[in-house]
Amino acid sequence: MLTILGRPDKKSAFCDRLTRRGFLQIGGAALGGLALTDILRLEAAAGVGQSHKAIINIYLPGGPSHIDMWDLKPEAPVEIRGEFRPISTNVPGIQICELFPKIAQMMDKFVIIRSLADSDGGHDGYQCMTGRKRSDRTPNGGWPSAGGWISRLAGSADKAVPPNLALMYQTGNRTWGEPETAGFLGPMHNPFNLVGRKAREKSEDMVLQGISLERLQDREQLRNAFDRFRGNVDVAARMASIDAYMTQALGILTTSKLGDALDLSKEDPRIVARYGKSDESFQRDGAPRMIENFCVARRLVEAGARYVALNYSRWDWHGADGMNYPMSRIEFPMLDQGLAALVTDLHERGLDKDVSVVLWGEFGRTPKINTSNSRDHWPRVNDAVLAGGGMRTGQVIGETNKFAEEAIKRPIKFQEVFATLYHKMGLDAHRDRVFDGGGTPRYPTDSDVEPIHELI
Repeated sequence: MLTILGRPDKKSAFCDRLTRRGFLQIGGAALGGLALTDILRLEAAAGVGQSHKAIINIYLPGGPSHIDMWDLKPEAPVEIRGEFRPISTNVPGIQICELFPKIAQMMDKFVIIRSLADSDGGHDGYQCMTGRKRSDRTPNGGWPSAGGWISRLAGSADKAVPPNLALMYQTGNRTWGEPETAGFLGPMHNPFNLVGRKAREKSEDMVLQGISLERLQDREQLRNAFDRFRGNVDVAARMASIDAYMTQALGILTTSKLGDALDLSKEDPRIVARYGKSDESFQRDGAPRMIENFCVARRLVEAGARYVALNYSRWDWHGADGMNYPMSRIEFPMLDQGLAALVTDLHERGLDKDVSVVLWGEFGRTPKINTSNSRDHWPRVNDAVLAGGGMRTGQVIGETNKFAEEAIKRPIKFQEVFATLYHKMGLDAHRDRVFDGGGTPRYPTDSDVEPIHELI
């Protein structure tokens, strides 16, 4: 990918002393090409939609514990029910963990899926980004991420803001930090990842040396930086010539709209305070607890993004350190505050009908607590939380057995969740097709997958 670094700022810098604005990255996250020019060509050919429909995809790397968060079993034996009590919510009959009191008070604005039943089982965000399993047969070019499909089918809402954005930190466990590519849809629909972390041995970022965000107005220096970039890496097949579309692409860099959306100093401090204070340190091999990025995601959507994926913290606590419950007491309240603030913001700003939110991880956790007082991997059942998008909220979808071991009512697939999100975007997952590199027509979801009817 292509990165432009801004000035260090001791007050607002991340752990490696780069500012939030300083992580602005231009181009495909994985393929290294300048995708923006191709996006502009597509817009010129197909036109640009102007609706504010969007999706915020919040990924919790590591596998959060469904039985400790959203599907508690207070009548189960102690070795299954764990240390937390359920509390009632403002929707009669729905209970969640006691450490989520803010969400409980506004449960009518959320949906809990307790029967996500097709988790792949690996420590990998791929399924949360694409809806597909790694083991699925892959078309030429690979399966697109949800953001890739939305970029291709919905297009841009604002020429100053790419449609497919990511706030995905590069993590020690590589697969926890990947928003995934647009696959056979092409690099022009890859995510523009706005945050990052240099790899320990070799950086995957291509840095425009000598050019900061504050100096973007100097077109001559910017052109020289592009020339150096092109001389250092073979991108001839991916980077278009400097033409009218490149001029538009550079215009995006020089407009303030995207930078302003990333700059929380431009937000009402009272609104930012709702989300809580971030912890900028990386959680072992996971992401940092940048809870304020929930607010940034909302700002990006308001600025014109169609899709924003982000990774938040690290949720894998089942080792010999027995940190499941101590970490839960730290993580759950922060997530409660941040997620409640995001959904409150969407409703206050009139975005709750247009902007969908999904929060989930790659699998659930073992109902039985292990010898380290923690829970191990459990792909047989998983949970997801949804909000906004004009969905029928204030309900629970699905049910597990008395020990939360498996779905016994209304099992749901990852693809069904995405089909619902696409539907709320105004996309038809069975009609909107694109041919892959081998000439086979492909759709956002499989032909037998329907949106979740309870939410439509």
